[in-house]
Amino acid sequence: MRIALGPVSYSWPRESVMAFYERMLAQPLDVLYVGETVCSKRRELRVADWFELARGIAASGRQAVLSTLTLIEAGSELNAVRQLCDNGEFLVEANDLAAVRLLSERRMPFVAGPGINIYSAATLARLVKLGLQRWVVPSEMSRSLLADLIEAARARELAVQTEVFGYGRLPLAYSARCFTARYYNLPKDDCQLRCRDHPDGIAIRTQEGSDFLTLNGIQTQSGRVYSLIDEWTDLRALGVSTFRVSPQLDGSTEAAIAALRQRLDGSTPTQPVPAATCNGYWHGQPGMLRLAG
Repeated sequence: MRIALGPVSYSWPRESVMAFYERMLAQPLDVLYVGETVCSKRRELRVADWFELARGIAASGRQAVLSTLTLIEAGSELNAVRQLCDNGEFLVEANDLAAVRLLSERRMPFVAGPGINIYSAATLARLVKLGLQRWVVPSEMSRSLLADLIEAARARELAVQTEVFGYGRLPLAYSARCFTARYYNLPKDDCQLRCRDHPDGIAIRTQEGSDFLTLNGIQTQSGRVYSLIDEWTDLRALGVSTFRVSPQLDGSTEAAIAALRQRLDGSTPTQPVPAATCNGYWHGQPGMLRLAG
């Protein structure tokens, strides 16, 4: 099973993004995703910058994947997606069906990101015909449902890899409305890019003080960190090819990668699994719960 670093979900300054990926190239990763998936107004990095990062990743011997926007609302955004799909060098993660169409028209293989809802072998089969190489499992899918889907895909002899979102704040929903702007009582068109002030999103808690949600521009994430690192043997047994770690700035990304790599390599674990607060979806329970394997 390979370890993948998902795209950065948050609005970080350009220098922070570049420094982060420089650190990540020193980590035992197999796949790195780069690109803006949440908001086109975040222009600290341009398409050319993502290409530059991807080339550096490829030069290090890892697989580089370019990620597209999850919610496309304007022609300019579609044009940016088209540039990624036309790159001719790297695999693309499609997070919207517009990207799927562009890639299929170009007969380019692609990854179906978590923004593409896949819940059946029939959907997988359709996307494989369009060029699907790997799919990212919807965050709320349980182990039992995934096992059934993988078995059904094998019965259809579908040549497709499965990637699971295994560590980080879960991407739960996207909206045409920017919740960070609304938090500051600002219109979306004049948001003043306030998400820059929240490099790990805005924490929303219940009246009792429990973690509930995280606001990240138009994206809503889980308030609690999701982790399937303790379930790595189960994931491997199911035939999951790739374990995705979602970037955060607090140092937990490196700790999660190190803990997982030690377990996958069969070495004696010296790196503890970072504290995680939920895995309920995997067990078919409410997502914010933390349950034993």
